[in-house]
Amino acid sequence: MSLKKINTVLAAAFILFILWFGTEYILSPETTAPGYGLPTWPSGDGDGFLIIKGIRDVVLAMVLGILLVTGHRRALAWVLLMEALAAYGDMTNVLAHHGSVATALGVHCLTATLMVVNGLLIMRETRNVAAAPETRRRSGPVRR
Repeated sequence: MSLKKINTVLAAAFILFILWFGTEYILSPETTAPGYGLPTWPSGDGDGFLIIKGIRDVVLAMVLGILLVTGHRRALAWVLLMEALAAYGDMTNVLAHHGSVATALGVHCLTATLMVVNGLLIMRETRNVAAAPETRRRSGPVRR
């Protein structure tokens, strides 16, 4: 299997995973939230704050999906690298609030690290395209 196919499958898996997880937060935040890793959750009407995470995740997935579908692979690599910061941020949030270390590392850190690896692999796949010299334009009128 070629590097491009492996990268495409990995990117598609991230997109589907992030989209699924975000949708779960939007549709049933109270049942999805405990899997985030924090020790306590907002009481009362805190669902609105939890839905924010879901909306963020759905938007992150859609951006990746658009880049994948339109074939903008180098941009896809950069966005994977940047969006990994959201997952590292989630990990930091869980650890800073004395949440589950297993979830912080096993879910958030692992996801972020795999996104970085996928982004770097796509960068490697596309480096020759990005480094290709520009073709020189002929000066003068074009003859037909």
